[in-house]
Amino acid sequence: MSRNNEGELNFGQRFFGGLIGANANIQTNSSSHTGTSDPHVADLLAGVLALREDLGRVRSSPEAAHLDEVLAGVEDEITGTGQVGPDRLARLRHALEAAGAVADLLASAAAVRAVIEVLAD
Repeated sequence: MSRNNEGELNFGQRFFGGLIGANANIQTNSSSHTGTSDPHVADLLAGVLALREDLGRVRSSPEAAHLDEVLAGVEDEITGTGQVGPDRLARLRHALEAAGAVADLLASAAAVRAVIEVLAD
């Protein structure tokens, strides 16, 4: 994962069997639309929005629906407070794990996982 001079996160180009969206780039403008000055929180919001969009392209399952609900909660918290709490991050991490193969196929899920790890440190 790297960040260029324009604030874009680049997760590189990695190919895994059946991976959808193999090159995940997240571009944010820290405080203009997210209400946060923390670039990692802005990156998480961008990843959450991309993942919700990607979930709309896959077959629905109870796990995918639950992941979308958790993602909506993260989106609401970030847009409402400009932050995301550790409990919300833990729920998101668990929902990604529970979604299993659905999340494993989406590059946007890998991007969200990477940002969660940065925020959890």
